[in-house]
Amino acid sequence: MSHYCVVVAEGSRARFFTVEPPELPELQSGPDLIERKTMNNPDHQSHGEDLLADVRSGRNRPANGPGHGYDDHRDQYDAECERRFAREIAQELDTMTRRNGTRRVVLCAEKRMLGFLRPTLQHAIPKGVDLHEVPKDLAKLSPRKLHERLASDGHIPRRRNRQSH
Repeated sequence: MSHYCVVVAEGSRARFFTVEPPELPELQSGPDLIERKTMNNPDHQSHGEDLLADVRSGRNRPANGPGHGYDDHRDQYDAECERRFAREIAQELDTMTRRNGTRRVVLCAEKRMLGFLRPTLQHAIPKGVDLHEVPKDLAKLSPRKLHERLASDGHIPRRRNRQSH
């Protein structure tokens, strides 16, 4: 049971963590940020590659006149992929917070993804759970570096050295 749940999200990936006390506080340092789950958004990852590639290049120019561009709605497609992924993230967060007795959720995401997540979180976080937003892309940090960063900003407890007698 963890009182803290940390979600680090970007358009292509979301990572879910809990803050866990050491099993033997007299012998171990802690608490530790433990990664519990990773979700990937494959539609977003392949977006820049072949998913919307136009193989008809050159066919948009009439014989006597200016050409016109194809309107393939890449931005709309990407936004819809991120919106759908935000809903999946919210569902997972709902499950984790209810299962773990979470009291505080720390949500780290760049501003665009945060915009997609906000509307989905209204019903995903149980009443009485505090939500702290960190509008930064911290997805590439290791669990230890992420813990240090969030603890220094006061979002989660700092790691302490093992207790000595």
